[in-house]
Amino acid sequence: MHSTDRQVLDAVCRWTAAGQRFALVTVARTWGSAPRPPGAWMALREDGVVQGSVSGGCLEADLIERVLGGEFLSSAAGAPGAQHLPVTHTYGLTQDEARRYGLPCGGRMELVIESQPDLAALQTLAERVARGELVRRSVVIGEPGNRIAPGTAGDRVHWDGRTLSTPHGPAWRLLIVGAGQISGYLAQMAQALDYQVFVCDPRAEYAAEWNVPGSTIVAGMPDDALLALQLDPHSAVVALTHDPKLDDMVLLEALKSPAFYVGALGSTVNSQHRRERLLQYFDLTPAQVERLHGPVGLPIGSRTPPEIALAILAEMTAVRNGVATRPATAAAAALPRVRA
Repeated sequence: MHSTDRQVLDAVCRWTAAGQRFALVTVARTWGSAPRPPGAWMALREDGVVQGSVSGGCLEADLIERVLGGEFLSSAAGAPGAQHLPVTHTYGLTQDEARRYGLPCGGRMELVIESQPDLAALQTLAERVARGELVRRSVVIGEPGNRIAPGTAGDRVHWDGRTLSTPHGPAWRLLIVGAGQISGYLAQMAQALDYQVFVCDPRAEYAAEWNVPGSTIVAGMPDDALLALQLDPHSAVVALTHDPKLDDMVLLEALKSPAFYVGALGSTVNSQHRRERLLQYFDLTPAQVERLHGPVGLPIGSRTPPEIALAILAEMTAVRNGVATRPATAAAAALPRVRA
């Protein structure tokens, strides 16, 4: 998995092994417009090198300047045994400060800064995230150490002014049916957005060549694979074989599931025929069939496999973030009503 969590964790593990000191900075709360959401974090090394982001602008430049000036880390070196406990720092208290640090109008950000992070806890977190686990990390202002506990897909950032709890790991799941070229690009891109990727293709000639690190090949038929995964509202299903014998099987179950996104590859004409087929021959309601995104992906003029994968993931991201793109089915209004 190559999510922002892993990038930050990989960096701090390298820095720890090299004996380099660093601070962790996490967005705890925002007001108004803010460039990064709660839970975004960055590691800031003693020489000013950064990994991750809490603003992507002047705010980070100010943090780097403070570290280089010795504000966060130097006293620890000068006072052996001294503990530097987590503290908070707020940017954007005034309009002048917001402008100076590049925050949007009315924007404020409250940060939690750990000048001596719990290295053992971070190592545990890195190992568990690397195994694809969901984890919660808790930091208490004014207290040493972290608490690392199992997480769930519905976890969100929690901040009560004293305790900051952040979820880590692949909180989203994606089942891809088909192990072709489009699937390979989609699997790689999806992992960067914190999806745990599963791929099912009973066609041996395709599955045998699947080689996307971090993804999991699921044996058997697509509908069985879907049922075994026990999909939840943090799951997505994309059928890419272009073979009705395989795609329809998984769509039949996916459209009944709580998955937030269900899509299938095909032209506008083929997609409409698929909807008619699902309504006529299977026990699906018109409302369930209307959930199908097909042709799959945003209409960005994509032609090549990576472009199609990009269009699919863009549409998944819009749906996941609650942004309206288009009706789930472009031809939903034309769906035939099957008589009982």
